[in-house]
Amino acid sequence: QVNASHCMIDFINNYLALFTLYFALGIEFSGVMHCAYLIQYGVALVSGEEIKSNEEPRTWVQSIFFWFRVLLSLTVLSFSLAVTLVALFQGKTTMWPNVPTWASLLSFVFLLILVGMLEAMQISFYACAKMKKDERATSFFGKKTGELISKKNNLPAFMIGRQLMVVSCFFILARVTTLDVEVGRGENIFGVSDAFQSFLNLGLHAAFLMTIMGAVVWKLAASAFPKVFFNAPFTYGLLWIG
Repeated sequence: QVNASHCMIDFINNYLALFTLYFALGIEFSGVMHCAYLIQYGVALVSGEEIKSNEEPRTWVQSIFFWFRVLLSLTVLSFSLAVTLVALFQGKTTMWPNVPTWASLLSFVFLLILVGMLEAMQISFYACAKMKKDERATSFFGKKTGELISKKNNLPAFMIGRQLMVVSCFFILARVTTLDVEVGRGENIFGVSDAFQSFLNLGLHAAFLMTIMGAVVWKLAASAFPKVFFNAPFTYGLLWIG
């Protein structure tokens, strides 16, 4: 990330970047993360701003396929969240035993928001880099953020600090969301079969949950409304910390 911030074209002008792009597009096409679009539309509706897109309007067939994937993704997300919350309140996660349930729940929500903001800031900074100063900075904190990020080496330094903060947050989130259920003792979440409980113990539901709620949703929102994040007070505060 630090090197790419200085050599952006060099990092995309190769076959590995092309392969990564097509692989990521394939995952997006599968629809597993499509519920993030629903949240993006909700943010746009609340803010009253229109989402700008270069894509052609969908046909009715494309719309049916799109919303089917949204519904499927939303179902998986809801189940993943339900499993995590039930396990948390029943004390069936790997969270430290001395931490009360309410503190674990607050940590879960706070850290997801913190990780999401750090992910959104990265998108916002690169999107606003193409704008003029008076166009991107529309508030007091926006001007302060622009002044701070434009100073020498501050962007690469933030990328390093941001990544360390994200890793630290995910370390605690992994403790909160990873299941600690012994299979075969009749303590399975929602009474599922032992085979399915063994699958849940792998933690894939937690990875799916944190990817959507802690990264994808925030990145989509920041890509649609980069100036909103750029001018937010907490962006300036997190920039200093990073």
